[in-house]
Amino acid sequence: MNEKRNDTKSLISFIGSMLVFGTVGIFRRYIPLPSALLACCRGVIGSAFLLILAALQKGRTRQRIGAKKTAILAFVGALIGINWLLLFEAYNYTTVATATLCYYMEPTIVVLLSPLVFREKLTVKKGLCALVAVIGMVFVSGVIESGMPSLTEIKGVLFGLGAAVLYAAVVMINKKLPGIEAYQKTIIQLFSAAVIMAPYLLLAQDFSAVRINTRSIVMIGILGLIHTGLNYAIYFGSMDGLHAQSVALFSYLDPVTALILSALILHETMSGWGIIGAVLILGAALISEFDGNLRKSAGKNGEL
Repeated sequence: MNEKRNDTKSLISFIGSMLVFGTVGIFRRYIPLPSALLACCRGVIGSAFLLILAALQKGRTRQRIGAKKTAILAFVGALIGINWLLLFEAYNYTTVATATLCYYMEPTIVVLLSPLVFREKLTVKKGLCALVAVIGMVFVSGVIESGMPSLTEIKGVLFGLGAAVLYAAVVMINKKLPGIEAYQKTIIQLFSAAVIMAPYLLLAQDFSAVRINTRSIVMIGILGLIHTGLNYAIYFGSMDGLHAQSVALFSYLDPVTALILSALILHETMSGWGIIGAVLILGAALISEFDGNLRKSAGKNGEL
């Protein structure tokens, strides 16, 4: 991404896409489908929409990326599918706020692994930010206030952290694959995310137990079409008109939106320690954003 003045239209579009991403957890709460089935639906609808959109855009070049890179992108897509599965399960077992904060441990995981994966030096500043984020995670978990949380809460936290680990892997692998057109990359990854869920659904899912109504169908359509397909198109389309640091900064509207809406719509509450933990996690990740170029590339690769 070239450094340039922020284009007003691009900035508004990007902010809008982040606000939409922040509502995913709310929608998940009102869709009574197993997480794997919902992840599969999201991948199918989202990739189909982007494929149609790309086909309708005349003049768009079709890049040849080769079998090896396609296989790697498909593998990354599989990670994304499992990532969605874990995140949706986290929403089932704990609050949207806690699950979201666990998920946003991803920047800290990337920072800690970057010396091993990218041979990048772990600066004192980044190390301190990582430590602060870990402390914040302890606060959010509820251990400080009530000792060992319930088994259900522990499951939610672990699912959220597992999703964060996979998201970090997606970011780091995508960083190793520069020069691939964003739409093409995302279509392959989203479709692969859906495909990886299919065997699991066929082997483990009891479809006779699935109950769905008109409202659920509408909300699944919104999650796949708006949150995934259309929103990724807006997300990628707005990036070329923004500074890399602006992309990083405004990406944090996603978790902030999730925290606010979980309180207003789901009436979820956070304790004093939980609020402090949220500030520590998001603050540490935000400060770390501007201490190098690693997260600039993460912004280019998308909120998957």
